[in-house]
Amino acid sequence: MSVLVVTGTCTGVGKTVATAAVASLAAARGSSVAVVKPAQTGVGPDEDGDLAEIGRLAGVSDLHEFARFPDPLSPAAAARHAGMPPVDLPSAVARVTGLAAERELVLVEGAGGLLVRYDDEGNTVADLARWLGASVLLVVRPDLGTLNHTALTLEAMAHRGLNLAGVVIGSWPDAPDLAMRSNLRDLETLAARPLAGALPAGAGALDPAEFLVAAHRGLAPVFGGSFDAASFRDTHAPTKESP
Repeated sequence: MSVLVVTGTCTGVGKTVATAAVASLAAARGSSVAVVKPAQTGVGPDEDGDLAEIGRLAGVSDLHEFARFPDPLSPAAAARHAGMPPVDLPSAVARVTGLAAERELVLVEGAGGLLVRYDDEGNTVADLARWLGASVLLVVRPDLGTLNHTALTLEAMAHRGLNLAGVVIGSWPDAPDLAMRSNLRDLETLAARPLAGALPAGAGALDPAEFLVAAHRGLAPVFGGSFDAASFRDTHAPTKESP
């Protein structure tokens, strides 16, 4: 069984694009890929959610959304506000396991950050990853403040015994500022390993063919890409002018 959980340090860090990038490269290799969104919030019944974007970018149609709530809140709060039952994460384990039995890769994209609550019992995507025995891909911001958010998330993962699959910057701009360039080495220090990727800002607006190229350049070989952390770090070193 191969399941990868994708989470972030907070909302808006690029989890959906990162999930699509991993799915795109896996599909391009001919692997069977399913993508799961346990809870989609902030989207109406007939609107496209994160899975629609992943499907468009990665060309993957094996998409599974377990619950949807219209308000842009945490899954637990959105369910309460809508008067709906929350997503049942324990039962999601069986559903994801069933998918994984017949696919080479199942990607599970969380909502918000690692410890966002999905129900009033306090279950989180960290619990889901632990129950599944899945590694976690952590998507982070590049800018000022990301080091604290990343350190806290990694500490929470370590406390729960979760395996880190890698740290990926979800949106790297064309003209990174000094803080962003300085953060590269510190992010690797926090993770105790090289970066697993840095996806370009605006990648979500690309067409599928362009996105596949961006995914290949932006993710490390472990995910099927060609991203070289040392070269990327050297190119964007604080002592050099931003390209």
